[in-house]
Amino acid sequence: MDRLFQGNDHGADRELDKLLGHEPLAIGDLILTEVLQGFVNERDFNKARKMLTSLMVVELGGQEIAIQAARNFRALRVLGVTVRKTIDTLIATWCIESGYDLLHNDRDFDPFAKQLGLCVVA
Repeated sequence: MDRLFQGNDHGADRELDKLLGHEPLAIGDLILTEVLQGFVNERDFNKARKMLTSLMVVELGGQEIAIQAARNFRALRVLGVTVRKTIDTLIATWCIESGYDLLHNDRDFDPFAKQLGLCVVA
């Protein structure tokens, strides 16, 4: 389950709290799936679903993003970086190609920022 809903205090959680209501925010459909699938309790699932779908929900896939994500994966592999999750490659690539900054708490995005120009919210 997403740390935001577990009550843990992380830098990304604090940053999200600062941005909510002050900046336009979006959540990717794949991220929405990842977060919501972690809920066991129906009440908590519905509460999180309501809150998250109040944000703009964007589709992260499609043919062009899929092809560019494969290119990005291969580029990082040549540099000796193995991306552990395809979904992270899709998320990072969509943000790079669409000009969105990514708010995250996942070191797997660091190579995308360092090598491929992913902009992250600090």
